Amino acid sequence: MNSMRTATFVLGAGAIAALIAGATTAGRRPVGTPTIERARPVELQGAELAAEIARLQERLRPTTEPSTSRNLFRFNAPVRPTMDTPLVVPDALPPAPPAMRPPLTLVGLAEDTTDAGVVRTAIISGFGDIFLVKAGDRVGSRYRVAAVASDGADLIDDTDGATLHLSLK
Repeated sequence: MNSMRTATFVLGAGAIAALIAGATTAGRRPVGTPTIERARPVELQGAELAAEIARLQERLRPTTEPSTSRNLFRFNAPVRPTMDTPLVVPDALPPAPPAMRPPLTLVGLAEDTTDAGVVRTAIISGFGDIFLVKAGDRVGSRYRVAAVASDGADLIDDTDGATLHLSLK
């Protein structure tokens, strides 16, 4: 009985060893580079032509039937103008909306005392930026500072010449 048990043990161990040896890969396998087939220009033109033919064939088959009768279940259907119906055009255009105030805010005023006198600087917030400007400087690409006083700053719009007064709040 011992010889039978030993033979079973040896055969089982051999089978397990064979399975493990077969599962592991010894050495390196040659790695091949993948080949990419590129379409030739003639094939691309053929594909474009097939797509165009399919699109034109779809247009030959109407999907809905024309309706010449009145639909009893559709109320207040809009009337389509025909060639005999004159087109009504309004005489005057609606008035333009009033000009919007620019998003500029006077945040603060600063004064420097020099030999020539007091020079004021306006601190203006707008257009996502902070501007430190004196008289004659530009705010953005549209406004020019006309004057900086102790109570606010005057800006001139370069597009229409309008004056905008910013004061501290």
